[in-house]
Amino acid sequence: MSSGQRAGQGPKPAGYFHLARAVLYREAILFVRYPANAIGGVVIALFFFGVLFYGGRMVAGRALTDSIEGIVVGYFLWTLSVGAYSSISNDIGSEVQWGTLERHVMTPFGFAPVAMLKGIAKIVRTFLTSTVILVVMLGMTGTTLQLNLFTIVVVATLTITSVLGLGFAAGGVTLLYKQIGSWLNLLQFGFVVLISAPSLDVPWLSLLPLAHGSGLLQRAMLDGTRLWEFSAFELALLLATAVGYLGFGYLVFQYATRRARRLGVLGDY
Repeated sequence: MSSGQRAGQGPKPAGYFHLARAVLYREAILFVRYPANAIGGVVIALFFFGVLFYGGRMVAGRALTDSIEGIVVGYFLWTLSVGAYSSISNDIGSEVQWGTLERHVMTPFGFAPVAMLKGIAKIVRTFLTSTVILVVMLGMTGTTLQLNLFTIVVVATLTITSVLGLGFAAGGVTLLYKQIGSWLNLLQFGFVVLISAPSLDVPWLSLLPLAHGSGLLQRAMLDGTRLWEFSAFELALLLATAVGYLGFGYLVFQYATRRARRLGVLGDY
């Protein structure tokens, strides 16, 4: 026993740094111990892209080849978006089924911060798997992109942050109604419309999740535009969209959690 403990001083309480480290470690352990699941997700994503690319080339021919770079970037952003969106909603659904949800609620940090850090940990994992998917897609299509790592990471992170907010809102709804997986999966396909929104040239669509960030990511990876070359308004709109939707989703999650407690259905399944 140390002198501090003999003097009546107990161990220091864990802080958010310790919580973040534990959550990241847990995610790494799940990735290592269940590699078949992670590899299966990559294989499925590449399978659907292969169907899109080779099937589309047979049907559209030259028209698809001329736009393949944009399709690769859009598909890369879609895989990131699906990972960010499902990181919280699917995780909460699993915790409810396992009967371990109450442990997160009882932590001194609060349920929402724990869910937030778990979502961030899964986004880090999604970035790694989506990067593998991007590399394979470039090899399949024989295309080249402008891959400025700093610009891509910043723009992509802020872009999918808005989707993380939607994931928070979906996680809150999952707490209340438990089995809504079919509706959550349906919304993932709506991301395709949002990612392709910049091509519609409708100004107000920039206020929707993914839309504005998709346009900036296309310019970064196709034209080689660096982060500091975007206008201040474009960056401010990207940041405001990310913060706004994340804050909205966080508030919905908090409200749903309190309501589930009042109804006594927080841990029921």
